[in-house]
Amino acid sequence: MAETTDLRYPIGKHQFEGPATFAQREHWIGEIEEAPARLGAAVSGLSDAQLDTPYREGGWTARQVVHHLADSHMNAYIRTRLALTEDGPTIKTYDQERWAQLADARTAPIDLSLNLFRGLHARWALLLRSLGADDFARAVMHPERGRMTLDQSLALYAWHGRHHVAHITSLRERMGWK
Repeated sequence: MAETTDLRYPIGKHQFEGPATFAQREHWIGEIEEAPARLGAAVSGLSDAQLDTPYREGGWTARQVVHHLADSHMNAYIRTRLALTEDGPTIKTYDQERWAQLADARTAPIDLSLNLFRGLHARWALLLRSLGADDFARAVMHPERGRMTLDQSLALYAWHGRHHVAHITSLRERMGWK
């Protein structure tokens, strides 16, 4: 996706243009694998004051974005496993805005979530690489989005990682932080 001037969507909004091909899946899994390194590079060297700077007016701080990525992708990983082991389970949603306001999301050292994100993504990519084409058609029922296949979820979370890393990198650029 092209970059945009909308600070909420620095790489544009997510769009799934299915059905997915083997090459697209490989690309998305690669993005899942690369997300922890990209996130680590995006926050490298930032001070606590910089981490506590919102990426846009009314938005989360860089620290909250890091913790959100760990929270969100943990949920996605669990949803992947549910889709693979149950027949069309209805998943539980969560209020990401309220989660971002919890004390750990506002104040915890980012290394806690960076380490979690690294391990989570390594395991998630291992699982994803073990799947056949039919597995990616398995789905969960999302109370707000409806039926979501693993192909759709994979595309969404590959984008999601890039999306939030871009929040931090665009903040760094706008603020002139090296």
